[in-house]
Amino acid sequence: MNTYDIVVIGGGPAGITLAKLVGKTFSTAIIRPEDYSMIYCAMPYAIEGLITTEATFKSDKLVEDTGATLIRNTVKKIDYDQKIVVFQDDSSISYNKLVLATGATPFIPPIKGSMLKGVGTFKTQKDLEWIEDLVEKGLKHAVVVGAGAIGIELAQALSFRDVVVDLVDMAPSVLPNLVDEDMAGELARELENQSIQLHLNRRVNELIGNDFVKSVVLDNGEQIDFEPSESDTLGGVVLFAAGMKPDLSLVEGSSIRLGKDGIIVDEVMQTSMEDVYAVGDCVEYISGITGKSLSGKLATNAVPMAKILGLNLLGQKRTYPGFYNGAATKVGKYFIGGTGLSETAARKLGYDVVCGYSQVTTKFPIMPEAKKKRMKIVADSKTHRILGAQIVSGESVVGRIDLLTFSIQKETTIEELSALSYASQPHQSFYPAANIIVLAAEDIREKQGW
Repeated sequence: MNTYDIVVIGGGPAGITLAKLVGKTFSTAIIRPEDYSMIYCAMPYAIEGLITTEATFKSDKLVEDTGATLIRNTVKKIDYDQKIVVFQDDSSISYNKLVLATGATPFIPPIKGSMLKGVGTFKTQKDLEWIEDLVEKGLKHAVVVGAGAIGIELAQALSFRDVVVDLVDMAPSVLPNLVDEDMAGELARELENQSIQLHLNRRVNELIGNDFVKSVVLDNGEQIDFEPSESDTLGGVVLFAAGMKPDLSLVEGSSIRLGKDGIIVDEVMQTSMEDVYAVGDCVEYISGITGKSLSGKLATNAVPMAKILGLNLLGQKRTYPGFYNGAATKVGKYFIGGTGLSETAARKLGYDVVCGYSQVTTKFPIMPEAKKKRMKIVADSKTHRILGAQIVSGESVVGRIDLLTFSIQKETTIEELSALSYASQPHQSFYPAANIIVLAAEDIREKQGW
């Protein structure tokens, strides 16, 4: 039986990051059950046809070139006392240190009819290939449940392929975890312009069918019916993109401490068990703003967590500050980004919130193709700290979102943010007299007299 210094269960972004950091220093094994590690956020664009399915597959060389060993197998169980990992084929390896990077799986609520054929999720290679095959065979209708980034990107891709799409979400507006309702109105209209039928403030109560799903019943009694077709599988599909649950199957029954949203770790990714660590979507961790438990199932959280762990294993002293959840997506012609706490979330947490708004164009207004850009900043009226920010723009917003995330990390006040020093150029910004971040901060100062 082979023994490794470090065994990582999971070959996603966190596992690959660890391989790059420690693969040449320690004998390291990365265990991956899937055929490929996927670029998950690119999957909708394969459905749309912008890229090939193969383009979403990460090369095995990302692990193999690090000096780590890539093991293509499925873990059946872990003997934590003996430090042994047992595979489905009953082969096994041993470890000195174990890293759980098992990720999370999409959640299908236990509603009546959820086990019918034609009901699925959108996360894995098999999911992607299944949906692509249905589209190629003439899929006519899809109900996507969940109007978050993945749900919206999938809905748009299907609509582009001439599939009739109904998009359902229990929230009153689209992208509820990214932007507030007052920033989402034009995004809903843009989806409707793409012939996507929205059902907001609605839940799926039941799925109806004998073998294949035929109808979706919402909580207001509305029923979405799929047209009959020659092949039952092509009548329609229901795709859930409404949440993720951590994969904890390998820690159930162990003494590893669990929370409601995953494996509990400390600031260096150590679990409650000696020599066992966890990173990525299987982990429960805290908000960097509130210090309270917060979901953070993003690759942009998994990678920094893996870096913190890897560098500590190499002898450095690094700690993970918590989730800020800066993220971005695209809805038709709009680029959207959000970071930190939304106004809705901040109020639920008990903050006395004040918000500032600004609007400029992406270039000097006199320049061709200048597009509208809107911003909202959320601040705590007691401490004056920025808590969150949102942008809806005609051009990329990631750079601004990153800057605002850094401001939140540094506990920047609105007064400090209003003094931001910035650059300007006709092709790349609004006039030098006004900056979108400064304008939003000044809007709060004017309202509050700060």
